[in-house]
Amino acid sequence: MQEDKSVDRRGFLKVVGGASAVAGAAAATQPGTAAAQTPMQHNMPAAAAGAASDRLSGWAFFNPDEAAFVKAALDTLIPADATGPGAVEAGCATYIDRQLAGAYGRGARLYLQGPFAQGAPQQGYQLPLTPAEHIRIGIADVNAYARKTKQKLFQDLAPADRAAIMTEVDTGKAELANVAAGGWFNMFLALTMEGYFGDPMYGGNKDKAVWKMIGFPGVPGMYSEVIEQYRNKPYPHTPKSIQDFA
Repeated sequence: MQEDKSVDRRGFLKVVGGASAVAGAAAATQPGTAAAQTPMQHNMPAAAAGAASDRLSGWAFFNPDEAAFVKAALDTLIPADATGPGAVEAGCATYIDRQLAGAYGRGARLYLQGPFAQGAPQQGYQLPLTPAEHIRIGIADVNAYARKTKQKLFQDLAPADRAAIMTEVDTGKAELANVAAGGWFNMFLALTMEGYFGDPMYGGNKDKAVWKMIGFPGVPGMYSEVIEQYRNKPYPHTPKSIQDFA
């Protein structure tokens, strides 16, 4: 999360957002070991995901303290501003919660039998932890680091102190007890970006606000017939989600 003052954060989001929404999950890399696989919204078929959206009104995975941490971390990574919603307003916490409570969180598509050894980034996920375990343990580790260095839980820190902690975690400067700091940060960031730019049916991108912000039309097939008409022009129509066709 190192900040380059020559690049406007929201401008960067607008540039990469359309590609992220189409391409799916970014790969989260374990520093010096492996790329953590975070498949985009693969936990459930469309009908089941839509039903879950109506059914889940509380947290499916996080306890209240973890949820408070996640919201503070999301607000640190993508805060709201005049251009568009922050990650909290966009529902990224709900997205991450549902992903970790489902098949992705259980590591359903990961080989978790070992042996576990340090590997190159292209060799894939190399940890004995499921993604849900990895995120949960990392939350506890970052909170312990915040207590040690700032004498408060992460979610109780001022925004500037939260940003400083997240930068230290991102760069690996923070010494966490049980997980590699940079690898945990990359997995959490990848989930955040998925929730921010993904289809609203999975819990994030609430009210399609992020798609509207970046001018993304939604389900790509519904845009193909007018792509030439709007090439390099704003798309003035409401974007379409998968749920709009369910």
